[in-house]
Amino acid sequence: MHRLFRKTGALSALALTGMTLSGCVLQAASAVPSIMQAAAAARGTRQPAPDLPLPPSPPAGQQWLYGSAEGTIATRQTYDALTRFALARAADRPAQSVVLSDGPGIDAGFMPCDDKPLAVLFDADETLIWNLGAMRWFAENDREFDPAIWSEWERTGAGKSAAMPGAVEALQKLRAAGITIVANTNRRADTAAGTVATLRAAGLGDFEHGRTLFLSGDDDGGSKKDGRRATIAAQYCVIAMAGDQLGDFSDVFNAPSLSPRERKLIATRPPVDQLWGAGWFLFANPLYGPSIRGTFDDIYPAESRWAPDADAP
Repeated sequence: MHRLFRKTGALSALALTGMTLSGCVLQAASAVPSIMQAAAAARGTRQPAPDLPLPPSPPAGQQWLYGSAEGTIATRQTYDALTRFALARAADRPAQSVVLSDGPGIDAGFMPCDDKPLAVLFDADETLIWNLGAMRWFAENDREFDPAIWSEWERTGAGKSAAMPGAVEALQKLRAAGITIVANTNRRADTAAGTVATLRAAGLGDFEHGRTLFLSGDDDGGSKKDGRRATIAAQYCVIAMAGDQLGDFSDVFNAPSLSPRERKLIATRPPVDQLWGAGWFLFANPLYGPSIRGTFDDIYPAESRWAPDADAP
C-alpha cells in the first residue's frame, strides 16, 4: 500500500464538524484521559484512547468500493477480463512479458520470456484483498494513516480482510492452467508471515516470501516496485499484471514532479494506452494513493467553470 492515505467523502467532514461544535465538552472530557495516558506512558504501559463519537457513516469511497453493487461489479469485471486475457496469452506462449525493461522512460520495451514459467503478477492491498478491518478502524476512529498501526495490521489482520470479488475464482482458473500467481506488495518484509496468513485466510492460497511473494524491504528500493518487478521478471514470464495504483505497473508514474494532469497524459497516451486491458489491469481505488490529489485547477478544466444564475429561484 502506498503511504499516502487520505479519507474521502463529505460525511467524514461532517463528523469532524460535529466534533468541533461540541469542543467545550470534548476538551473537558479529554483532559482526564490525557493525564492518564501521560502517566501510563511514564510507566511504560498503553492506555486506551478516550471514547469519541463515531462518524455517522463510512467515508464515501469506502461505501462505494466495499459496500456498493457498483464496486463489486466493477471489481469482478476486471478479474473476468484479466482471466480471459491471461488464459489466451498462456496458450500463445508469448516471447515478451508485460514487465517493462530496465531502461529510461516508459517506452523501454519489455522483459523477454525465454523459457521461463508463466506467471500473473498482482499487487495485494485493494487488488487481491480488501483491507476491511483496518480501513473500518481508521474510519471509525477518524484517524489518518499511521505506519505503526498499519504494521500491526499486517502482522495480526489475518481473517479480517476479504478476497476481492472474483479473485478466488480467477486465481483458481489461472493456477489450474499452470500459471503461477505472484504478489508484489508494499507490505513490509518483516511482517511477511502475517501477509502470508492474511492471503491464505482470504481463500487465495499459499504464497512463499521470495518466490511468489515480494515485499517492501526485499531490496533497497523502498516503496518503489521496479526493482522487485525486474527480479520477478527474471524468474517468470509475466503475462499479465494487476494493481490499484499506477505504481503497480511502473515507477515512472510516481515521479514526484508530475502533476495529476501530466501523470494522466503519460498513462493514457501511446505506448501505454494500448496496455490497459491487454496485459495491464487496473482496479478502482477511491480510498488512498497518488491518484487522490490535485487542486481545483488540476482537476477541473478552466472552461468547465459554471455558477447558477443569481436571479434564479
